[in-house]
Amino acid sequence: MPQKIKVGIVGATGYTGVELARLLLNHSHVDLSFLTSQQYSGQNLSQVYPAFEGHDLALEELNVALMAKRVDAVFLCLPHHEAMNTAKSFLDKGVKVLDLSADFRLKEASTYEKWYGPHSQKEILKEAVYGLPELHRAQIKKAKLVACPGCYPTSIILGLAPLLSEKLISSEDIICDSKSGVSGAGRSAKIETLFCEVNESFKPYNIGKHRHTPEIEQELSQLAGQDTKILFSPHLVPMDRGILSTIYAKPTRKLSSKDFTDCFKKFYKNEKFIRILPVGSFPATASVRGTNFCHISVLLDARTGRVVVCSAIDNLTKGASGQAIQALNVMHGFSEDLGLSNTALIP
Repeated sequence: MPQKIKVGIVGATGYTGVELARLLLNHSHVDLSFLTSQQYSGQNLSQVYPAFEGHDLALEELNVALMAKRVDAVFLCLPHHEAMNTAKSFLDKGVKVLDLSADFRLKEASTYEKWYGPHSQKEILKEAVYGLPELHRAQIKKAKLVACPGCYPTSIILGLAPLLSEKLISSEDIICDSKSGVSGAGRSAKIETLFCEVNESFKPYNIGKHRHTPEIEQELSQLAGQDTKILFSPHLVPMDRGILSTIYAKPTRKLSSKDFTDCFKKFYKNEKFIRILPVGSFPATASVRGTNFCHISVLLDARTGRVVVCSAIDNLTKGASGQAIQALNVMHGFSEDLGLSNTALIP
């Protein structure tokens, strides 16, 4: 049996932090050694989230020097810009870092600064491994700093990886139409995510300027072996959690829906968390709710000549915290489904 490891969560009361705590409590090879919260330090997590009643999970102020002595790895659930300096501090003390912000996802500092602003840790940017296990497993295994992917990028990259890597679609004129639940906006109070603002409504936002765009294009370009640009259209849906991406692309050869589906099955044949649906079946966010699974379907629309891919994930699990735990499992040689083997919540 592998030895247990000790981990901490920095920023444990946001949605990704509390999702990590929920999942890690069921991980047989992990001990939760500390949880931090700037707002709720001195309290127990159960005082913020009564669902954790019965678990002794104290919330502390962040003290890197003290906490680095207590853990093997740390998850950072901090806002962009805040995470980069904290990551450097833990790395300097020999602690492995899994960062759930965007601070280390982009390989070029200039690209990060164009979309997010100044980057203060350019010297360690090259050390970061993009934490999508299905594509970067070998690098994650040796990594000390993992940049956990964004939620929209996860659904889109997984939906396009087989097609681009096998040159089955053009790398031009790709349209990614994605819908997300409101938890993707985080737990902080904002007018645009109040109940009365989102209930009984459905709207697009940040079309052409969403910050996940360069992250998606970076990974797709690597898969395609050439510069790849997309039209990314995110939408806000009045539900708690989940992402559904519908992706449209031009095929480079004459293949059937079955041929494309077989390509996906072959590409992901050894992946525990990817489920390829039969031709004519389509994924639903309810089918992956609370899980680390990604459900994908693909078909050829013969009338328009377009390939249509549908990809569904839970934005907080496969799109964030679950995928971070999957990467942690890879880093420590654990079975990738440890702590992640639950099925979807029904209803």
